[in-house]
Amino acid sequence: MKATFLKYQLQFKQDSVTSRGVLSYKDTWFLKIQDFNQVGIGECGMFRGLSYDDRPEFEDKLDWVCKNIKLGLEVLLEELSEFPAIQFGLETAFLDFNANKSFVLFPSKFTKGQDDIPINGLVWMGNKDFMKKQIYSKLNEGFGCIKIKVGALDFETELALLKLIRKEYNASTIEVRVDANGAFSTNEALEKLKRLSDFELHSIEQPIASGQYEAMAELCSNSPLPIALDEELIGVIDVTKKGKLLQTIKPQYIILKPSLVGGFSGTMSWIDLAESHSVGWWVTSALESNIGLNAIAQWTYQLNIQCPQGLGTGSLFTNNMVSPLQIINGRLFYKPSNKWNLKF
Repeated sequence: MKATFLKYQLQFKQDSVTSRGVLSYKDTWFLKIQDFNQVGIGECGMFRGLSYDDRPEFEDKLDWVCKNIKLGLEVLLEELSEFPAIQFGLETAFLDFNANKSFVLFPSKFTKGQDDIPINGLVWMGNKDFMKKQIYSKLNEGFGCIKIKVGALDFETELALLKLIRKEYNASTIEVRVDANGAFSTNEALEKLKRLSDFELHSIEQPIASGQYEAMAELCSNSPLPIALDEELIGVIDVTKKGKLLQTIKPQYIILKPSLVGGFSGTMSWIDLAESHSVGWWVTSALESNIGLNAIAQWTYQLNIQCPQGLGTGSLFTNNMVSPLQIINGRLFYKPSNKWNLKF
């Protein structure tokens, strides 16, 4: 067996604003394993400025993996505990290798085109008119759940946008989630959560920056709005530490990005712990190409999910590869008749 990797730059259709800055492109790496005529491709979706493995030696580690691919998946995953994006890419490359070029990694009704996955529609930060346009676009496209990035605009402007939605759609018609990406300061967070709760929101992701366990625990205890941890989970590798984090903070939800938390095995350990602590969860992509999104969607479907997942990011790029994934009326479908085209 041989392995190689290729760096690729995904270009956003338009600059995407978050509380961490403006995104115009995203780097990603494709890992290819090959043995005679059998090939497997996985995506190492490291996220600059966010991923635990955003470090200078990332490509050196990928090169090491390629040179030592003969060690096998289990041994390599153990050696890659501090490189979750590579773990994810390696897992999916081996799954694809065993699928024999079909890209059907987890056969199901979803991959047969007989069922779908409910997803949220993502509204990016921007000026009021831009965000308003996005909101109406997502509602017109049939999304029953929308997720709005907050924390970059004036707070009163963000509240006005939520008021606009609730003026026309109540909580039983449209579910609204907001994501602060840690933008609120600890001394203002609770008051902001109280004001946000007036709009019957489903939840808020990461209201304050990660690593402030006591402050986050206090927020989760006193907030009138359910809190979901996201960035808080990144870099927490040891199972005991994962359990302690959930036990200490006691969040209402956790959000799981396989590329950021150690692939499917790392994600599954979080799910098992969350369920043992009565913590809700859902799965989200982390701006991967359709290669990574396909793997995450197929894996997520077979978990018997109960709520909309964050898997609608494949349409954000101008140079994504063509795949059977398709969004219709706020739901993600896999259309077997739509063939893959890996000509980037």
